[in-house]
Amino acid sequence: MIFAAVAAAVFCGDFVLKKYAQEHMGKGKAKRVCKGRILLHRYYNHGAALNFLEKCPGAVRNLCGGLLLAVGISWALLLRRKDNPGLLLGLSLLLGGGGSNFYDRITKGYVVDYFSFRTPWKWLNQIVFNLSDFCIFVGSILVAVARK
Repeated sequence: MIFAAVAAAVFCGDFVLKKYAQEHMGKGKAKRVCKGRILLHRYYNHGAALNFLEKCPGAVRNLCGGLLLAVGISWALLLRRKDNPGLLLGLSLLLGGGGSNFYDRITKGYVVDYFSFRTPWKWLNQIVFNLSDFCIFVGSILVAVARK
């Protein structure tokens, strides 16, 4: 039950943050927080990570949907056994984060991102994230580490 709550919390939390970003953050306008280290701004990502395949939104949607289905099936099968909580937590984060971004792709045709970092590395400063992106990243690491 806890793993379902994790997936639901990630999905709902990011849903609320994306809604706030769309309603309160002007596109192209940014607000600096955390002593200027984080930049809050709204960005619409029509592709996958780093706008990969942005000219092919249907392919991105189908690929993400297929991956989400595979994660969901794996999660459901492993949930019955409960013998690897690290793996289940990773899959729960993937399911919640992937589900939130996939929901955006289906309903809007793009994913809403809303913050970036100010770092010494220009390449990192140009990437705009959302909560789901971080959950997908952390979930992927947990799945890789916790696999038996």
